[in-house]
Amino acid sequence: MNETRGTLIGIYNADGGIVGELAYFFGHLVGVRSCSLCDISHSPIMKKPSFKALEQHLLAKHNIAVRMIHLNERNEREQKASEGREPCILLEYPDQSISMFLDSSDLTALSGSVSSLKKLIESRLDLYL
Repeated sequence: MNETRGTLIGIYNADGGIVGELAYFFGHLVGVRSCSLCDISHSPIMKKPSFKALEQHLLAKHNIAVRMIHLNERNEREQKASEGREPCILLEYPDQSISMFLDSSDLTALSGSVSSLKKLIESRLDLYL
């Protein structure tokens, strides 16, 4: 199996697990919680099929893996790279160094669009890899 060129690590602005998911869901309903990355990757109930297709496309065409995690699922390196900038997408290189790839402002500007995210990712890959 070939080693990937890197991994995009999407970090949601929410905790994982039942309690975290419910807190985000109800907070989002009443307008006190938001996550632009959640808006891109998920419908109200599940991951969007178009987002799943983007994950598969990035791996097949660009040899870039995608991993989506919540705030409470980050390791120390991911936390240091993203702290206070969530939601965001980090890029982890094969040597395990990490850089910010898309910040909260970038994700907010996409207005929940998976196709816009795909275009933005592909336009930046040559700059970073």
